[in-house]
Amino acid sequence: MSRVFITAMARTPFGKFRGMLSKLDSIALGAALLDELARRDDGAQAVDVVYGGSGLLGGNYLTSLRQMLIRSTLPNETVSVAVDRACCTGMTAISSGFAHLKAGGGAKAMIAGVESLSNVPVLLSRGNDRRIASMTATDPLLLSGTISPKTIAEYTSEEALKYGITREMQDDWAYRSHEAYFKGLSSGLYEGLLFAPPGVTLPELRDEGPRANSDREKLAQLSTVNGSSTITAGNAPGLSDGAAGMVLMEEAAMMRDGTEPLGEILDWVQVAGDIQQGTSVPQVALSKLMKRNDLTLDDITLFEINEAFAATPLVSTRLLARELGVEETVLHARTNVYGGSVAIGHPLGASGVRVVMQALSILRQRGGGLALCAICGGFGQGEAVLIRV
Repeated sequence: MSRVFITAMARTPFGKFRGMLSKLDSIALGAALLDELARRDDGAQAVDVVYGGSGLLGGNYLTSLRQMLIRSTLPNETVSVAVDRACCTGMTAISSGFAHLKAGGGAKAMIAGVESLSNVPVLLSRGNDRRIASMTATDPLLLSGTISPKTIAEYTSEEALKYGITREMQDDWAYRSHEAYFKGLSSGLYEGLLFAPPGVTLPELRDEGPRANSDREKLAQLSTVNGSSTITAGNAPGLSDGAAGMVLMEEAAMMRDGTEPLGEILDWVQVAGDIQQGTSVPQVALSKLMKRNDLTLDDITLFEINEAFAATPLVSTRLLARELGVEETVLHARTNVYGGSVAIGHPLGASGVRVVMQALSILRQRGGGLALCAICGGFGQGEAVLIRV
């Protein structure tokens, strides 16, 4: 079976809720991303298929990925396949593109993860009652569901405490995330990676959320949210807007085009567990990939674990460290070394792509290696990807 490589990648800076990208809905953001990827794709081979989507409500539109494609400069004949796995969406799009090319389904796939949480509408239940003022409004941004009586923050907090991850530890990780982001920024990590979508004037080409003056004492003073006992607005990522994507190519087509690869995708895995197993499910996926590829800790240069909450990498690294028989600090030193979503932001559909992109960028800075990337999403789902530079 063919090898699959990443040959181009790009993302917007991630914007705060109702911030610098809020004038663009998911269709506009997605079209801008596809056009930017097309500009960066220097191969002659046309894109066979686009995989991607949004993590919440399909970007508010019918077949939103198809609409992004039509608004872009890609030919309307290009096939698009939308993914709906909440926060896993972007990474699942990568896995789907990888599997498509690996199986001989085509030569080139484009990946697009998009989210405009600033433009998610409030929903009115239609109901059967015709009385005046009888309709009930629901805000999808509460990320609720009908299968759990608890909020995501509530059961995340409970799972964290179950594994001994305290509020203080979560605040420490959040503070670290902001500090680490600026180390990556000063190292040139994002040079040539970010782009400004048309119609948006940005004061700087950088993410809007990270705080250079993050205050650890203020983090400790924040109130908990949504019925949780440890989750605050400081140790969880804010609602965000953004788009991230990449181009994948099958090896023979890449060689014919003379395209230089940025990195190689080696393997992927999807897992699912209990609906309230969010913080630990990345470890399940990481462990499965390591075992399937006969990897030891010495083989892994980096781990990128999406910070759905600060608790997520803390729980997953604790469990993985126990399994591998090492101190947690050993894993912490290799995990999210230049910050994560608590600082950068978490546009649900884009974060899975951003995580892989960040790992690849760091590996390229360091001269190569293997990275394991993982994300949780949507009531116990998880995904992981293994890449090499």
